[in-house]
Amino acid sequence: MNLTTESIQTWLNTFTTAIEDNKAYLSDLDTPIGDGDHGNNMARGVAAYQEAFQKQSPQTISDTFKVLSMALISKVGGASGPLYGSAFMNMTKATKELDEITSYEALGDIIAEGLAGIKQRGKAEFEDKTMVDVWQPAAEALQKGGLSKSDIDTAEAHTSELVAKKGRASYLGERAIGHIDPGAASSAILFKTLLTVIEP
Repeated sequence: MNLTTESIQTWLNTFTTAIEDNKAYLSDLDTPIGDGDHGNNMARGVAAYQEAFQKQSPQTISDTFKVLSMALISKVGGASGPLYGSAFMNMTKATKELDEITSYEALGDIIAEGLAGIKQRGKAEFEDKTMVDVWQPAAEALQKGGLSKSDIDTAEAHTSELVAKKGRASYLGERAIGHIDPGAASSAILFKTLLTVIEP
């Protein structure tokens, strides 16, 4: 595996398109357990990333992550903007000296840094029914040498079985069971689009 700056930028462009395509789906997931705006918020964030990218033309992996981080923090409402922004800011720092990412394990370590940013900002742990529930299994799978679509699907689906401990969904108690967490769903899109650049 060899991820260059160009590969990372292709990933984030694919993620942008996938978020736009799934905007209604993500907001539908958010309607019963949140504010119903996760899809629109994420779409606004990736649009801001594309706009900033055109202006700044980042030349490194680290700078690319930084452009995304700042766009998400500035444009995505609710908790998602700061959480995604913190993740990618940590990944900005983790890739400072890197021209390319040459192994699954190294990529897993970078994703784990992103996960640490989410946990620190959101004070969430695994199985709190948040995006952590997709980021953690993804990081662990990569650190062990690979990540599959079924790993991601399983992690996303598992959130429907959980009682929410964070955010607006936590007010629903047991009634949140049966609903996939929207942040986990957008994170699943993030990692599925990552597969398009790491799978030969």
